Amino acid sequence: MPIRFLTAGESHGPALTVIVEGLPAGIAVDVGAIHRQLRRRMAGYGRGGRMRIETDEVEISGGVRHGRTLGSPVALSIRNRDFENWRGVMDPEPVAGEDGRSRRVTRPRPGHADLAGSLKYGTHDARDVLERASARETAARTAAGALARRLLEDLGIEITSRTVAVGAVVDDDPDAADFERLAALPDDAPMRSTSPAAVAAMIDEVERARARGDSIGGVFEVLARGVPPGLGSHVHWDRRLDARLAAAVMSIQAVKAVAIGDGVAGAAMSGSALHDAIVYDQASRAFVRRSNHAGGIEGGMSNGEAVRVLGYLKPLATLPRPLASVDLVDKAPFEATRERTDTIPIVAAGVVGEAMVALVVADEALRKFGGDSLEEVRRNAEGYREALREY
Repeated sequence: MPIRFLTAGESHGPALTVIVEGLPAGIAVDVGAIHRQLRRRMAGYGRGGRMRIETDEVEISGGVRHGRTLGSPVALSIRNRDFENWRGVMDPEPVAGEDGRSRRVTRPRPGHADLAGSLKYGTHDARDVLERASARETAARTAAGALARRLLEDLGIEITSRTVAVGAVVDDDPDAADFERLAALPDDAPMRSTSPAAVAAMIDEVERARARGDSIGGVFEVLARGVPPGLGSHVHWDRRLDARLAAAVMSIQAVKAVAIGDGVAGAAMSGSALHDAIVYDQASRAFVRRSNHAGGIEGGMSNGEAVRVLGYLKPLATLPRPLASVDLVDKAPFEATRERTDTIPIVAAGVVGEAMVALVVADEALRKFGGDSLEEVRRNAEGYREALREY
């Protein structure tokens, strides 16, 4: 069964919930490891006030017994501590009087889901839309991704991320994508970069935007190493690994473009410079590449090199100094509604990107290797790797 997950919950509602289906039985579930990923999602320079309120922790209500998955759907929930400040406004039950109308949003923010969602659902209160559209939902995705990561670790696949750019500042260190150095960064690093000079310049860029009352965009990269060749497929458009990864990362709030490897820069390169020459390594009995411009994917399938996925984050739509808007009710011009926001959540976006990549790669690994239990999946994966060595 492929891995699929479903999240529910609003930003200031009682809780976020996620159900993950398709995980084989026998995966060790460490709640502390899930909490670590949730903390990482809340870190990074440029975050806003919400991160000082929430301390995300999961409650497991299904699919796990005595610390191991059962093969049935896993149900997780994350309480929103800030809900105590929003009772009446976000109660699931009907609320009469002014409490039910307080914090109503009738002035949509340009660049956000407010207006399009209000028109779609026929509401004059954009809070019905923005509460679900909020990137707070990615906490549930991060928890789901932590389960997928655990499966991948059992298959020898590791995932990390890095901050490529903040505004106009780009980390151009030639060793910026070194997996070991990135994995060794502390969870509370202000930027996921191993270059002190790049980190300092990125922080300065954030401060300049903050001083202007503005938000700023950036680029993150997710790296997955240990991915065996042959995950994904060339035979159907919706089975191509790069297409699935692009859709998964593009689904993250505020991501407006995705690249695989040097996909953007490669458009300006010659074929002889872009494509990765193939050599055979006698020691490992494997085909390897002298470079990895392709980002570990060729023809819709992993090729054995590290998978590299870049997400391009737009400046967030909620601004301390709002743009012009129009009231949904009386159509009068106003400044857009102010909501609590970040200057840039680039580190968090990378962590969420890790989760989404983990979920896609884990799903493709199960499609390739199959199995109802972890031991069965492991046997099938090792049999495949041995066949590759004997190829």
